Amino acid sequence: MGKVVERPKLTWYQQLYLPQIVQGLGMTWRQMFKPNITVQYPEERQEFFDDYRGAPGLVKDQEGREKCVSCQLCEFICPPKAIVIVPGEIGDPENENVEKGPDEFYIDMLRCIYCGYCEEVCPEEAIFMTGVYELNGATRAELVHDKQKLYEIGGTRIDSIQKWKGK
Repeated sequence: MGKVVERPKLTWYQQLYLPQIVQGLGMTWRQMFKPNITVQYPEERQEFFDDYRGAPGLVKDQEGREKCVSCQLCEFICPPKAIVIVPGEIGDPENENVEKGPDEFYIDMLRCIYCGYCEEVCPEEAIFMTGVYELNGATRAELVHDKQKLYEIGGTRIDSIQKWKGK
């Protein structure tokens, strides 16, 4: 047998519902006279903090070379398995400090959850979460970013890790 719950009796003042109506109108009037916070998107862009995590991108060093050494840690740590790396040999005999690099590097932006684990785990600081938030495409294939597209998003980064020079 179910439990019977008695409804409390409303007073005559509560039965009018007038206080709730007045309270709702008061809220409406307060909101009407506050400044408008709407952003007219294509013309105006919203400012984000420096630590905003947008789309991940690969970066090159100050001399324009790939920083990624195909360690595949970002691929292993990625929770939705959005990253695919195909490692390959580097055919440059001058650089004995680097054995391999990525032949292919893909990030499926439809699967990416923007967690930032790839950036945290990268020992070479080759992948960063950028401020790019406008990702669109007509097909699913356009949202699988290859190495070229990831370098366009990431650009060049100047920092202290220089694997080519043995530092």
